Amino acid sequence: MSPVEVRQAQWLRGVLDLAVLALLAESGESYGYLISQQLAESGLGEVKGGTLYPLLNRLEEAGLLNSAWRAGDGGPGRKFYEISGGGRRLLAEHAPQWTAFAGAATTVVQRGMREAALSG
Repeated sequence: MSPVEVRQAQWLRGVLDLAVLALLAESGESYGYLISQQLAESGLGEVKGGTLYPLLNRLEEAGLLNSAWRAGDGGPGRKFYEISGGGRRLLAEHAPQWTAFAGAATTVVQRGMREAALSG
């Protein structure tokens, strides 16, 4: 992994649970591979199954997601996930906190970038 990829993976760990809950709140329900694609399309990068599926299991065990197996159309079945009432409450409580934190971090980094450009 490159240093940039390592840094992005660290950032993603801090917000992945909220991002998954937010995607499921928006879509209603989804399955692992599609959630991974949606995260990548959102600009959060590739989330491998070894990271995503344990996270989905933890969220389900915590009562934040519900799941159901469904037969596939000519293929294997899929486990579909949807956000639970508890997941919606957690998202409503924690998303504003994350947004404030991310905004503050962005402000600090942007100030530093301006100073570095001025003195460089």
